[in-house]
Amino acid sequence: MRSGLTVRRMLWGTFALQLLLAGILMARDFTAALPYMAWPSTQPSLQTPVLPGDQTRRYRPRDTPLGPTRPDAPARPYTNTSDMPQRLAFEQESDVLTLTGAISPGDAERFTETLEGMSGVTQIRLNSPGGSVRDALDIGRAIRDAEFDVVAGATDICLSACPYVLASGIARRVHADAQVGVHQHSFGTNTVLPAFLAVEDIQRGQGEVMTYLDEMGVGPLLMRHALATPPDEIYILLTDQLLEYELATEIIDN
Repeated sequence: MRSGLTVRRMLWGTFALQLLLAGILMARDFTAALPYMAWPSTQPSLQTPVLPGDQTRRYRPRDTPLGPTRPDAPARPYTNTSDMPQRLAFEQESDVLTLTGAISPGDAERFTETLEGMSGVTQIRLNSPGGSVRDALDIGRAIRDAEFDVVAGATDICLSACPYVLASGIARRVHADAQVGVHQHSFGTNTVLPAFLAVEDIQRGQGEVMTYLDEMGVGPLLMRHALATPPDEIYILLTDQLLEYELATEIIDN
């Protein structure tokens, strides 16, 4: 009888310890989350032109006012990310296939199916606020397998997960007025999640992204800016950085 009571007490003790540890972990996560909930980013709007050393801007994946990187840049076709398609839209004009809108789960499969029904495509044009990292990597690998070039034009944005698609082009041409930016992200979802919600998921995902960038011939130091930028902000890359990290092979200005 005494032996049974001892075992029962040990089990209850173990259970109580687990509850205590869970409480500590939850408190730690809540403390880490508090800045995101109580103190939103105070960085300038994405509409504010960037300068060297002043490249971090506020960012909400589904509701971000868009603006030029330079005062004399042409107007963008969408004034807000919420006006863009909520999943990728595909439109072919001559040899260019334009991908517009958020990258949503399942878009990689849709992209592959779209390519199968098209002919004459040699270039991919990007205009996307980002989204699902996994789909971005899968789309990128399909583009590299097809040996397409990728371009981001003067009125285009390529943010969050979108630069991973940009990385896949054989030639990667970025206009000086395009906005290309990176930040922290989760892996396998179409929304940006802070690290406290999915630490293991993010660590595994970052490893996959690093491997992918190496496959594409893009400098892994690009991730330095992504890892240092919170999910409610975006780090806009300057043209010399795009070339330095080989995310762009050419900067165009016409």
